[in-house]
Amino acid sequence: MTSEERRQSRNSGLAFVVKAQLLTGEEVSRALTRMAHEIVERNHAVQDLTVLGLQTGGEAFARRVVELLTEIADVSPGLGLLDVSFYRDDLSLRPIPRTSVTLLDHDLADRHVILVDDVLFTGRTIRAALNALSDWGRPRSVQLAVMVDRGHRELPIRPDFVGKNVPTSTDEAIVANLEGVWIGTKGAT
Repeated sequence: MTSEERRQSRNSGLAFVVKAQLLTGEEVSRALTRMAHEIVERNHAVQDLTVLGLQTGGEAFARRVVELLTEIADVSPGLGLLDVSFYRDDLSLRPIPRTSVTLLDHDLADRHVILVDDVLFTGRTIRAALNALSDWGRPRSVQLAVMVDRGHRELPIRPDFVGKNVPTSTDEAIVANLEGVWIGTKGAT
């Protein structure tokens, strides 16, 4: 785990205890390459894409997807970061990260948007992201790419591009970054 993930765990008062590593950094890289090829197949005009990483878990994945799309298509899609903190329906339960900010230098009107996040769980973060998108224009389409889909949806949200499906219990937690994917538990520090 990176120092940023350790910092976030400390700030939330929870420690992540690793049970097992599910994917190595090399396997994450292969999964992202596959997902980038799938994105190109579905969206032939890469120049009309905007890849939006959800703060904070989706940022590194979004940046890597943009690099891969640029290599594959010889055209660079737009890149942005989307902070959904104030659009969440559980603000009283989750602290707002201090470093999160929306960074987007263009209107999303008439663009195909690829939302990128690390882990898809209940779907509430994606619902918040869809609400946040309305402040930045009306995209032609919105697609979802996640490194890990762990199930347990509370809302009717399904990813378009998935690195790995991992069935989990609600007591388990997943940490995903470019260095790998781990399953474990979160407990009080």
